[in-house]
Amino acid sequence: AAPMHDVGKIGIPDAVLRKPGKLDEQEWAVMRQHVEIGAQIIGEHASGLLRTAQRIALSHHEKWDGSGYPNGLSGEDIPLEGRIVAIADVFDALTSVRPYKAAWSVEDAVRLLQEESGRHFDPQLVELFIQQLPAILEIKERWAEQA
Repeated sequence: AAPMHDVGKIGIPDAVLRKPGKLDEQEWAVMRQHVEIGAQIIGEHASGLLRTAQRIALSHHEKWDGSGYPNGLSGEDIPLEGRIVAIADVFDALTSVRPYKAAWSVEDAVRLLQEESGRHFDPQLVELFIQQLPAILEIKERWAEQA
């Protein structure tokens, strides 16, 4: 279900998605809509893979301290699958080349996860993520995007 977390970005204009610089306030407002667009695309399901995918799409930008979006959920009110994907998504984004930035080192990305533990991320999940880092890096390498 996790690979569907950003499906809502198909509803975001390319000018915003591919902008080489930082997004301004209005562009961020547009970009933040991708979580709700994604949840709508996936649709309502009583259970199963698509229900999990919808929960992830809607909650992967919520933050442990409640400062995220779209609903300002905090702590364990954020679905577990959304908290997990939030960490994986940020780690992947930081350690990958993007139109607006170079890839960070794994060490710098881990440092940010640790710094944001308890604010952006669930502290227990950050700890578990770091414990599993060798396996995560193996998966990242196996599924690396080809330029």
